Amino acid sequence: MTLRPADRTLLALAAVAIAIAAADTYVVVLALPDMSAAAGLDALELQRSAPIISGFLLGYVAMLPLIGRVADLEGRVPVLLLALAVFAAGSAVTMLAYDLPGMVAGRFLQGVGGGGLVPATMALVADLYPKERRGLPLGLVSAVQEFGSVLGPVAGALVLAVATWRGIFALNLAAAAVLLVAVGRAARRSEVVDATASARRAAGRDVVSWLLLVVLVVAGALNALRPPGIVRDLFWGQFFVSYVGTHRWLTPVGLVAVLALVALLVWSLVTPHPLLDLRRWWRAFAAADLPGALLLAAALGGIVLAFGTGDPAIQVFSPAGPWYLLGSAVAAVLFVVHLRRAANPVVPRGSLAHRNAWGGLLVSFFVGSALIAAVVSIPIFAALTVHKDSQVAASLVLVRLLVALPVGAVLGGWLLRRLPAGVIAGGGMLLAAGGFVWMASWDAESLEHLVSTVPLLVTGLGFGLALAPVNAAVLAATDDDVHGLASAMTVVARMVGMLVGISALTALGLRAFYAAQRDIPAPAEVCGDQGSRCSAYIRLQLDAALTQEQFIFAGAAVCALVAAVLALVLLRGTETRERGGTGLLIG
Repeated sequence: MTLRPADRTLLALAAVAIAIAAADTYVVVLALPDMSAAAGLDALELQRSAPIISGFLLGYVAMLPLIGRVADLEGRVPVLLLALAVFAAGSAVTMLAYDLPGMVAGRFLQGVGGGGLVPATMALVADLYPKERRGLPLGLVSAVQEFGSVLGPVAGALVLAVATWRGIFALNLAAAAVLLVAVGRAARRSEVVDATASARRAAGRDVVSWLLLVVLVVAGALNALRPPGIVRDLFWGQFFVSYVGTHRWLTPVGLVAVLALVALLVWSLVTPHPLLDLRRWWRAFAAADLPGALLLAAALGGIVLAFGTGDPAIQVFSPAGPWYLLGSAVAAVLFVVHLRRAANPVVPRGSLAHRNAWGGLLVSFFVGSALIAAVVSIPIFAALTVHKDSQVAASLVLVRLLVALPVGAVLGGWLLRRLPAGVIAGGGMLLAAGGFVWMASWDAESLEHLVSTVPLLVTGLGFGLALAPVNAAVLAATDDDVHGLASAMTVVARMVGMLVGISALTALGLRAFYAAQRDIPAPAEVCGDQGSRCSAYIRLQLDAALTQEQFIFAGAAVCALVAAVLALVLLRGTETRERGGTGLLIG
C-alpha cells in the first residue's frame, strides 16, 4: 500500500493539531495564577479557580465517546475540521474572558475540540494502514502528542516572560486557524476526503456568515477587553454603558455581539450551504445516539467533577465529590439500560467485547493512574527541595521525564513490527515501575545530583513504549466502523485513570504524611528556645512532606506494575506484527 503525499500531509497536520492541544493541557498550570487574578480572585482564593482546569477535563473526557462515534458515522476529516474549529473558538473565548465563567466556558470548548482531535486522528491511521503496519504511524502520532506535552510548559514560560496569559491563548487561536485552513486544503487532495467536500467548498463562500462572524468577533472582543482609550472617550465610551446595571452584555456593543451571534445561528439554519452547518451536525449527533451519549457524558462528568475539582495536595476529592459520584452512578445505570434498548447505541453492542479491546482499555486506565503521579508529584517534590522559590523551575523538572516519552512512543511503534503488543507495552510499564521505585527512594538532596535524571528518563521511556501498542491492540480488535469510538474510549480510560489514580495515590501519601508528622517531637524538644524556626525542626517537617511524595511514587510503581501484568495477559494474541518484509511507514 502506497500513501499519496496528500494523505501523508493530512496525517501530519492532524498530529500537529494534537500536539498543540496537548501543549495547551499543561500550559494552563503556569498561567493559572495570572488567570485567577484577571477573574478577580486573589492569591488566597486560588483553589476557586480549579474549574478552569476541570472545565477543560470535563469537555475533553465527557464528550469524547460522542465525538468518536460521530467520526465513525460522518468521516474523520469533517470531525477533524469541527474539532479544530471548536478548539479555536474555545481559545478565543478564553483569551477574551474577563471573569471565571467565561474562562471555564472557553476551557470547556478547548477540551471538546482538543479531545475530538485524538479519536479522529487515530481512526485516520487505521483507515490508511492495515493492522500489521499501524505500529509506527501510531507511535509517531503519540510521539508528536507527547512532544506537545514537553513543549507546553516551556512555551508557556516563554510567553509569560514577554506577554500576559492572554498571549498563550492567542497563539492557540492562530495555530488552530492555520491548521484549519491547511487540513481543509490537504483533505481536498486526499483519498480519505468524504463526499461532502463540494458542500464544504460552497460553505466557504457563505459571505453572510463570514460578515456576521466578523461582527461577532470584533464586537465581542471590544466588549470583553474594553480598551481604556475607547471607553473613556466622550463619544465612543457611551457604547460601553450598560442599559441595566453594570452587565457588559447589555451595553450597545455587547448587544451587537449578541445579535450577531443570534443572526449567525438563524442564518445557519435557513441557508442551503452555511459556513456553520448546524443541521448537518445535529443529524450526525442524533444518528450517533445523542441520548445515550449524554448519559455516558453525565457518568464520566461526575467522575471528572468528583476527582478533578479537589486539591490533590490536600484532599482525595472535592467536598461535593460523593454527590458527583452518586450522580455518575445513576447515569451509568441508566446508560446500561439504554444500551440494551437502543436500536443504534453510541457504543454498539459487542464493539468492545474482544479481550484485546476491553483489555486495552483496562491497561490504558492503569497507565493513566501511574502517569498522573509523575505529572503531579515530580514538580511538587522539586518545589519542596531544589526549587523552593520558583514554581516554574519546579514544573520544568518534569520535562526531563516528558522528553523521553516521544522517543519511547516512536520506539514502541517501531518494535510492533516484530514483537507482540503485550510484550512491548508490558516491558515499557515494567521500566516505568522501576523508575518509580527509584524515585520513591529520593531524599531532599537527590534532585541536586545529575543521576536523578536517570529514573526520570527511564520512566518517560517506559510510558512512551506502552502508548502505540495499547492503541494498536484496541484498533486491531475492533471493526473499522467503530475505530473512532474505540480510540475515544482508550483516551477516556487513560484520563479517568489519571483522575482516579491521583485521588487514590494522594490518599496513600496523606496517610504516610500524617503518620510521619505524629512521630515528629514538639519544637521545644528539638530546638529548645528557638521554637519551630530552627533548621533541625524544619528538616523534620520537610522529611514528613517528602514521605508523602515517596509513598505516591511507590503507589505509582504498583499501578505501573499492574498495567504491565495486564498488558502481558490481556493483549496477547494481538495481530499487529508484519507478516514478512520489513515494511515502511509510508509505502
